[in-house]
Amino acid sequence: MKLLLDTHSFIWFVEGNPQLSLNSRELIADPENQVFLSIVSIWEMAIKDGLGKLDLRQPLNELVATQISLNDISVLPLTVEHALYVRDLPLHHRDPFDRIIIGQGIIEGLPVISIDEVFDRYGISRIW
Repeated sequence: MKLLLDTHSFIWFVEGNPQLSLNSRELIADPENQVFLSIVSIWEMAIKDGLGKLDLRQPLNELVATQISLNDISVLPLTVEHALYVRDLPLHHRDPFDRIIIGQGIIEGLPVISIDEVFDRYGISRIW
């Protein structure tokens, strides 16, 4: 199964946060699944880290590099199609990072691992 992580799901997984559902944790850890992290999530974490709004156990650059390698997570690039797709999305969600992740999930046919129930309003396959 192919899966796209919402930003918080990546952070909670790599930091062992119990807020991540057991189902999500098992799916991410399953070597049979192909797990993607959007480049937009890395951008979001970089912004929040730079503003001091992200409390991580190790520096962000080390965390991302180590964890995507250790957990065989692929980085999903942002394409022109992804960026333009958000123009036509209803404004159920106003967070620009989440809107791109939703668009990427829809375009790429990837279920998104997220606690955010607003994603459901877009008809995307959300796993929690």
